[in-house]
Amino acid sequence: MRKLLALILTVSVLTMAMASYFHLTILHTSFVPANTAPFDYSSGKSEDVFPARLAVFVNQMRLFNPNTLFIDTGNLIRGTPLSYYSAKIDYCNLNPFVEAMNAIGLNASLIGSEEFIYGPGFLEEAISASEFPLLSANIVFKSSGEPVFSPFEVVEIEDDGEKLRVGIVGLVTEVIPPWQEAEFFAGLSFVDPVDAAGDYLGKLREEVDVLVLAYRGSNEEAHEIMKALREIDVFLKGPQLTTKSAIVDGVVISGPGYIDESVSKIDIYLEKTGEDWKIYDRSVDEISMSGFLPDESVVEIFRGYNDQIQKLLDTRVGFAVGDFYVEDALEARLRDNPLAEFINRVQMEVTGAKISCTSIFDHATTGWKTGPITIGEIYEVYPVPSTLKVLELTGEDIKEALEFNAERFVTDDGLLTLDHWSVDDYSNYDMWEGIEYIIAIDRPVGERVLSVWHNGKPLDMAETYEVSMSSFRAGGGGYSMFENKPVVRDVKLQIFEIITDFVQERFAISPQVDNNWSVGTGFIHTVGWNETLRSISEMYDIEDSEIMKYNPDLVGVKSIPAGSELIVYRPFFQDK
Repeated sequence: MRKLLALILTVSVLTMAMASYFHLTILHTSFVPANTAPFDYSSGKSEDVFPARLAVFVNQMRLFNPNTLFIDTGNLIRGTPLSYYSAKIDYCNLNPFVEAMNAIGLNASLIGSEEFIYGPGFLEEAISASEFPLLSANIVFKSSGEPVFSPFEVVEIEDDGEKLRVGIVGLVTEVIPPWQEAEFFAGLSFVDPVDAAGDYLGKLREEVDVLVLAYRGSNEEAHEIMKALREIDVFLKGPQLTTKSAIVDGVVISGPGYIDESVSKIDIYLEKTGEDWKIYDRSVDEISMSGFLPDESVVEIFRGYNDQIQKLLDTRVGFAVGDFYVEDALEARLRDNPLAEFINRVQMEVTGAKISCTSIFDHATTGWKTGPITIGEIYEVYPVPSTLKVLELTGEDIKEALEFNAERFVTDDGLLTLDHWSVDDYSNYDMWEGIEYIIAIDRPVGERVLSVWHNGKPLDMAETYEVSMSSFRAGGGGYSMFENKPVVRDVKLQIFEIITDFVQERFAISPQVDNNWSVGTGFIHTVGWNETLRSISEMYDIEDSEIMKYNPDLVGVKSIPAGSELIVYRPFFQDK
């Protein structure tokens, strides 16, 4: 028995001595802006923005663990002044945002929703200049079904005589095309991500030791992909407006914070006995970039660009005769304001549509006060790289959109606010011009829009109307009632450019607020026998004029028949 125990102990010790171990680190970013030096173009302030700090962090992680991969989940070519400048003003083979990622040592990225924003030619130049692959398994040629871009990448890492193979498959949402210009996608198809990835994942699972799936799309789509594709070890998803990383059923799920808040750091620990590597431990953490100083080599690449871009942004194009200013972010979503009305009126004039909707995209956006207006200040108001479209919508579509908008209001600890979807991204809340409407947030969801009028009469639910909006919203952008609606007109300029041209042509602009909409509380009162306007106003302690204001049909009526329905409404803020 002692000899047997000794033999077992000897075999165990030899086995441990023969075992090999490998530590793999994956750094994951998502929605990295094309602003690649320590400067915030929208605010005009010098700041340590993301990519320059990211370079220092990545270098430190590689010093700590040379077996470190850096993967991004797309939209490297997004509509910031730097990408706008390099695409529209100083177009050349050099793509500064790609050069920055080359300098940092990006291992792979995805083809994201905004990679097509300046057309296929600009994207091709970016790909040719990159020293890393841009992946997408589900963008294919319509004619052949073959992938347009590299569907996957296999990275082989050597350490102390051992080799580890990491496979990375890239996917993107299949609903990108409606958001942007149709001609940019001519000849291309966006196929179902699950169907596209299935074959690649099955094949790579046999060839690699760690299988990574990188996906750019909504949380809902990501959840469905996770349920369908279980062969993976790591799931990188983006963009995430809040930090959501976890380990679920042995799969590391990474969702780094929005833009420059954090980087996901994933650590995979493997053991090799025989020929196969096996993961025995894993972790994921969110690392804030706030404590890292900018990398001077990355700063230097773009210092010349920054000077030129800043001169562009500092250019005065007009003068505000009055304030186009947002004092309070929530109040601006509760009543008509001059900034939203200005954007809508520009959209209506440029497109000829009689109705328009727009967003104020950030809670920190303030607009401008009386005085000169620069290109940089216009960019701060409209930083989203969307063009203008005019959709043909029915009155029912518009009413449904307003009700969907009204759902955004919630009460949190007794305080009125917007829901998390809208707080995370203010572009999810629209303000309208060309119609008159009131929203009562104390009513049930789906019944909060008390009235909608157009040209002095109630909006006809069966009639069609032309509505101007951003190309993002026209493709849905969360508003399903706009999807696949007829496009009447299409303005092939970014709205940022359109507003800039509008101000430059007029030079002096004055704010307007027609108070065509507001948010408050209210209900429908059914008129009883022998009730009068006076008795109803006394019942609810409200002025006759307020009842008349929200019930225009009462004008000229001597008496109100019993059974009539009246709107009793109190806005949170009285008209200015």
